[in-house]
This record gives sequence, structure tokens and C-alpha cells, in this order.
Amino acid sequence: MRTSENKEEFREQYRLLGLRIAYYRKRKGWTQEQLADEVGCSWSFLSQLESNNSDRIHAPSLYMLFKIAQVLDVPASKLFEE
Repeated sequence: MRTSENKEEFREQYRLLGLRIAYYRKRKGWTQEQLADEVGCSWSFLSQLESNNSDRIHAPSLYMLFKIAQVLDVPASKLFEE
């Protein structure tokens, strides 16, 4: 099985993950650019991660998820809560 097929199986979870990141970012009063700077990624990557509405699914590494949670001052588990 190819990686893209694996990601497709969890499309909705990736979309919800992005929405939660956006929620906690906005709760902190930050723009995508500010969060990207703090995390050390590009604004475009963060934008794609938060929206995940395109044909291509954007899956962050565990390191990036932990870094985002750390910078947003939330437990990483909060990014996965239903």
C-alpha cells in the first residue's frame, strides 16, 4: 500500500487536526505567520496543514505536532480530542 493511500484513509482526522491547530492558534491571538515563525516552519506549510481541503493531504511529523502543541501551550493530546 502506498503512503498516499494510507493518508487518504484518515482524511477527516487530518482535516480535524488542522481545525484544532487553527482553533488554539486563534485562541492565542496569533496569525498563521506568527505561529509558523515560532514553530520554525513556513507559513504555507502551516496554512495547508490547517486547511487540509486540497486534493493533497498535508501530514505533519510527530516532531512538528509536538512543537506546535508546545508553542501553543496545549498538551499534544488536545490536538486529537474529539
